[in-house]
Amino acid sequence: MKKRLSMLIPVAAAFCLAIAGTGSSALAASAPAAVRAEQEAAVSAAEGGSTKTTPKKTKKTESKKKKEDTVTRSVLTNKEIDPELAKQRPIAVMYPINPEAQPQYGLSNVDIFYEMIEEGNMSRQMGIIQDWQNIGQIGNIRSTRSYFVLEAMRYDPIMIHFGGPIDWLKPVTDREDLDNLNGVGGILGGDYGAFYRVDNGKAMEHTAYTSSDYIKNACAAAGYTLSIRPQYYDSRQFYFNDENDRNTLKQYEDSIPATNIDMSGAFPVTQSSLVYNEEDHKYYKYLYGEPQVDAVTGEQMAFDNVIIQEARFRTVGNHGYVDLDTVSRGRNAYVLTEGRCVPAHWWRKDVHKHTTYYYKDDTRIHLNTGKTMIFIIRDHMDTFALDGVTYSTQGDPLTPVQ
Repeated sequence: MKKRLSMLIPVAAAFCLAIAGTGSSALAASAPAAVRAEQEAAVSAAEGGSTKTTPKKTKKTESKKKKEDTVTRSVLTNKEIDPELAKQRPIAVMYPINPEAQPQYGLSNVDIFYEMIEEGNMSRQMGIIQDWQNIGQIGNIRSTRSYFVLEAMRYDPIMIHFGGPIDWLKPVTDREDLDNLNGVGGILGGDYGAFYRVDNGKAMEHTAYTSSDYIKNACAAAGYTLSIRPQYYDSRQFYFNDENDRNTLKQYEDSIPATNIDMSGAFPVTQSSLVYNEEDHKYYKYLYGEPQVDAVTGEQMAFDNVIIQEARFRTVGNHGYVDLDTVSRGRNAYVLTEGRCVPAHWWRKDVHKHTTYYYKDDTRIHLNTGKTMIFIIRDHMDTFALDGVTYSTQGDPLTPVQ
């Protein structure tokens, strides 16, 4: 190598003198091809450059990498979305579970769907929707509970509800970091014209609806921004596997098959359940034993991930209201995807932070790209069943009920 460099140096020197005397174009025209290659190599080495020609495939690779670097993905689903949409606050919509309230509008737009218990063994459902500005009808809308709001606040949403128990909800709706549209108005916050009634032949409580236009106009009247507020926003909501790398959960030694999820032990009225479809890798949602569908599209709700999350609870007030702790750590959870379930524990540090699900060695469990169904249930009280086996919420995870 040293010998070759010693040969190149005089050539480089001659080359530089030739440039000074006759110009580079004259030299290039007169020198033989082999000599030109030697000279160009010497000059390039002297200038710190490279003599290698960039192959076309490298340019394509760089172009592909540049495109991947500019892809914007939803923090809710990990799907590619418009960058402007990523800057928009989602809405958190309270849906009733009453049989007479089904089917409901806007369900096909939901990214994250919750079900939590309330008083009287009834439950409520809440949909987190990121792309909501072109929905013609949403609802019907029902009341909320404080723990629904506190759970929703991790997404910095605009809360859409129709009242709630004043004593237990007012301390939350009074928070400066919450923007809510309340259909009944009053001390829980104004409605700002966000809702309208539909004569659908049902009881009055099942006739309140909204739409994207109503919400936008109401937010303008209330002075609510539609853009994410950085001080209240967590840009990490879940940990996802790469979109092309499905997490099968088979790497966890104690994961088990889970193709049928029966939540009637936690929600005895709705008897919520899901069934896994191997063809499209999704869990399909059922309510009262019937498919839970969108009223407009007729599309059955389907999820790529399901989470069952145990939470500490207490009963408050004289009406049996429930309070669930959704900002905590150390309690059991179960992550289901690809037809399997892995036991976990969860931790959420703050009301504006996401919930992380950990395996027993404290490694984070990654979800698959797509929509997620989250059941938050009462620890030491509720049960659930996977593939016909009923499990307790007392003691170690995945403890069968005797």
